[in-house]
Amino acid sequence: MNRAAIYARVSTLDQEPENQLQELRRYVEARGWTTREYVDRGLSGAKDRRPALDELVADAKRRRFDVLVCWRLDRLGRNFRHLSLLLDELQAVGVAFVSLSEGIDATTPAGRLQLHVLGAIAEFERARIAERVKAGLERARAQGKKLGRPRAHRPPIALPVGLSVRAAAVLWGCSKSTAARRLAEGRTPSGQTSAPVA
Repeated sequence: MNRAAIYARVSTLDQEPENQLQELRRYVEARGWTTREYVDRGLSGAKDRRPALDELVADAKRRRFDVLVCWRLDRLGRNFRHLSLLLDELQAVGVAFVSLSEGIDATTPAGRLQLHVLGAIAEFERARIAERVKAGLERARAQGKKLGRPRAHRPPIALPVGLSVRAAAVLWGCSKSTAARRLAEGRTPSGQTSAPVA
């Protein structure tokens, strides 16, 4: 393992990432790795999409480096769900991960264990959220509330004879499958069904 990617991020444009970068460069140099640097400036860690981070992920998939080194986990993301997905994505393409401040080094067995523990915690949290959502939906149903997206009520539109499914979908403002179903049912523009042909 001799190719490292350094990632640094600062939340505001008046901040400088140089403190992070100096520590990261020293660490990588001490390990004898070559480096590529990715820096996002003036971007919140809550954002899933960041130019330098997006480039880093694309380069990881192209196997341009073997290990990602960052100063702290919150530099990669404040949202644990996004962070967990990102680390899973990196692991899937064979990229290890090092966080200096937390002492996580997934190039070692102990570091990989730490990441597995973090992943298990994230999975547990996702399961608890799913349980709460399910309980909330059941309570809403029990109270007689209608769930789901309300149906769009559009005014009837006169359709020319022999209209294609695609054109009908555009005129009705619905999907092609819905338009095909309506046309197959013999539905007229007013929403009524035509009499069956003898």
